[in-house]
Amino acid sequence: MASEVNFVWNYVNDLCFKHLQRKQQFFSAYDIAKYTKGTSKECNLHSQTIQAITEELITRRKQFKKAKLKWRVSNKKSARRSLGWIPFKKVAIKYADGYVQYGKHQFKLWDSYGLSKYNVKTGSFVEDSRGRWYVCLVVDSIKTEKTSAKTSIGIDLGLKDLATCSDGIKLKA
Repeated sequence: MASEVNFVWNYVNDLCFKHLQRKQQFFSAYDIAKYTKGTSKECNLHSQTIQAITEELITRRKQFKKAKLKWRVSNKKSARRSLGWIPFKKVAIKYADGYVQYGKHQFKLWDSYGLSKYNVKTGSFVEDSRGRWYVCLVVDSIKTEKTSAKTSIGIDLGLKDLATCSDGIKLKA
């Protein structure tokens, strides 16, 4: 699947660059959607993953002010090989009973945080340099309310007294 992500990245990158050369204007992620429509039927990726790839490419192109970004390389023997990366949105993934399901694939994971308590927003599968895969999830966490103190005082460390509080209490040395 990571090689298919690289293929989509490279296709969209090349498409954006050719459009820029011809029309002198940049594509937005919305404009690219009509060119990648139906791609999920041909490759093993969810349609939301393809949209996440194009959104990431457009974001990084704007961030680094480049007309074209570097190609992602899938060849494992290449020195310039890109590490695996498979982004997804909330619709493309399901979590239940310690398993993450992406498309037709089901992955068992070690849940040290209790993910069933959280609402998954987006995420990605990522590979490290040793070939191990991880899932990175963005979740909605429970908002904690800040404690609002009704009264507060300031403490002045003085020379005559050890400390003087703003409410008038003096601590003798």
